[in-house]
Amino acid sequence: MRNAGTVWIIAAILFLIDLYVFSAVKTITQQLSDKAKLAVYICYWCITIVAVLTILTFPYIQALSTNKFFRNYVFAILMGLFIAKVVAAILLLIDDVRRLGTYTAIKIGSHIQETASPIDGVAISRSVFMSWLGIGIGSILFGTLLWGFRNKYAYQLKKVVLKFPNLPAAFNGFTLIHISDIHSGSFQNKAAVSKGIEMILKQNAEAILFTADLVNDRADEIQEYQSIFAKLTAPYGVFSVLGNHDYGDYVQWNSPEAKHNNLEKLKALQKDMGWKLLMNEHTIFEKDQEKIALLGIENWGAKGRFPKYGKLKEAIEGTENIVFKILMSHDPSHWDAEVKPQYPSVDLMLSGHTHGMQFGLSNPYFKWSPVQWMYKQWAGLYETGNQKLYVNPGFGFIGYPGRVGILPEITRIELRKT
Repeated sequence: MRNAGTVWIIAAILFLIDLYVFSAVKTITQQLSDKAKLAVYICYWCITIVAVLTILTFPYIQALSTNKFFRNYVFAILMGLFIAKVVAAILLLIDDVRRLGTYTAIKIGSHIQETASPIDGVAISRSVFMSWLGIGIGSILFGTLLWGFRNKYAYQLKKVVLKFPNLPAAFNGFTLIHISDIHSGSFQNKAAVSKGIEMILKQNAEAILFTADLVNDRADEIQEYQSIFAKLTAPYGVFSVLGNHDYGDYVQWNSPEAKHNNLEKLKALQKDMGWKLLMNEHTIFEKDQEKIALLGIENWGAKGRFPKYGKLKEAIEGTENIVFKILMSHDPSHWDAEVKPQYPSVDLMLSGHTHGMQFGLSNPYFKWSPVQWMYKQWAGLYETGNQKLYVNPGFGFIGYPGRVGILPEITRIELRKT
């Protein structure tokens, strides 16, 4: 397997972290009887050994299995366990730094005082409190990730009113539904997904805009859910673009032709669903003889190794006389990197991509997710002058089959003229 080397490294790191965390387990079980200690130790190492063996065999089992439950939940539980132990290890490391500092101060102090006897065998015990704190926080984090499994289909409808001075009067009150990151290859519940589609249709929006990542890797993933998403209709149409996952860049293909055919199949499936895929092009919405332009580009990412297939210059060409423009671009890093500095005529950009990392906190007063350390714009509304960006945290999920704090979102946008 091409990932075997990486898997061995991850397994080795996890085992070393387990050894470190086990030292805290010994600390907090000091007062237990020998039999109770033995039971705790056996339980700890059984879980550890099973986890390490699963990680080592995961690429092989994954290649042979098409079972989504195994691929989604086993991977998520392993990663949750790993993250929880890393957090615990960090707190234990803080305590060990304290111990080392205390030990060093005592040794230095003994040498400074010439009349004092040298202190041999100085031992600074690990704090029981810090051991409990590390294991406790790690356990809470792991439990929270398990709890988040129940939220993966907990669609929330978010209503947003956006005001623009140059919006044509005929489009005052025009409504859009914005969804993103369906990742159909992760779904396991048709009834739950159908409820999300029903929520969208009840809004009676004038257009539905999907900002990419229809699948995880392969076009075949959408076929099981094609009839469900084909129900999406709107007076002005359903429009989509491509995201980084839609190109099949993250799987190994037998040939370049196979990869190309996969993408062509994905395009055809969207057409069959009645969606209009915008490939570095635009369309015009007309109402009462007034017009706005909808631009859609292929994926363009400024972060990491994400592809730059998008050509906004081509998409915007021919819209010079259209006073109001909406851009669909999957990756929000496109906003700062190209849209704002080079295309001030784009009034509203719609993106997805980040998922809000499917983990964080979000309420009217506070918003946080680890993904913000990579993406400045990662969920919700951002404004610079009269230009606006809205980042949808996603309809689906990938990797971790759940959501904690950052729920799947259906965004209803109402355009208003100021």
